[in-house]
Amino acid sequence: MNDTPAARTQLASLAIAVFLIDPDMVIREVNAAAEQLMGLSAKRLAGRRLDAVIAFHDGRLGERLAVGDALITAHAVSVSLNRQPERRIDLTLSPVLDHQGWQVMTLQEAVDRRELDDETYNAVRTPAILAHEIKNPLAGIRGAAQLLARKAAEQERALTTLITDEVDRIAKLIDRMQSLGRERPEPVSACNLHEAIRHARAVVEVAGKEAVDVLEEFDPSLPSVLGNHDALVQILINLLSNAMEACKHAQEPRVIVRTRFVSGFVMNAIRLGRPIRLPIELRVSDNGPGIDPALRDHIFEPFVSSKANGQGLGLALVKKLVRDMDGRIMHEREAGEGWTHFYIHLPMTKPAEGSTTP
Repeated sequence: MNDTPAARTQLASLAIAVFLIDPDMVIREVNAAAEQLMGLSAKRLAGRRLDAVIAFHDGRLGERLAVGDALITAHAVSVSLNRQPERRIDLTLSPVLDHQGWQVMTLQEAVDRRELDDETYNAVRTPAILAHEIKNPLAGIRGAAQLLARKAAEQERALTTLITDEVDRIAKLIDRMQSLGRERPEPVSACNLHEAIRHARAVVEVAGKEAVDVLEEFDPSLPSVLGNHDALVQILINLLSNAMEACKHAQEPRVIVRTRFVSGFVMNAIRLGRPIRLPIELRVSDNGPGIDPALRDHIFEPFVSSKANGQGLGLALVKKLVRDMDGRIMHEREAGEGWTHFYIHLPMTKPAEGSTTP
């Protein structure tokens, strides 16, 4: 019969980040989940003041933490971890028995209660009759593009192929929107994120609504993401279109798309019932004026839009598609530099046996 695991082993095995804090608010020990959440090793965290690595946006919470003997449970607290973009976490704080001033703090990704409620997105479902009316002209557009392809020169066929591919993708999108609040996630497989970005760029640039240069800052060694290609393209079309429109009146309008590998990002996936690593980061940035501060906490909700004629469905759909791939999306306004960033973190495919990844 196996021996009972030691308390330290049990602590290291927890999926919830655990911090041991001394009376001076200095971090003394952390578990592996805390290392992953913070993106820093235990050696780099130990000995640092809590407020040097975790910024609580509600000053009152920081004051209560400093009391030293408070028993606190807080949901969806707004924090910045290790100077990363703002995120929501669930927090507990408990005093350590017989050790005056010592505290144990736990952190984990906050559960969006709306994600557990299928009815939330019912209002944005496309009625079957409307979907039918949209699909009919789409079929006509596809047929016309196929006829044009027969007569088009070789260099023009890429455009007719793009038209037919987009018609097929939009038809699939309509099917998804019909049951946006209830559908099962689309199947996922290994996807080349950079191919999806360039597909989306081609679509946006052919539309030609905004003459804004898009700069690419890609990590060429990035592994494949575990996602859905059509969903990734739709997500990127929405984010690129929004970014280009947002900065079109800037003196030097710029949109930057960046990809990179971030080893420490972990999210508790409610649907899977376990934490998952999200090491692939996609960032879409623009130097426009930014989102109205009154709307920033609500931009992923249906029917919320900062555009005069916006329907408020684009980012709600983006969030749904990202969530279906077990990913996470967030946004940040970097006021000092004048940039708005949208971050997406996605899982990667499991490396083949014997291979190496970043």
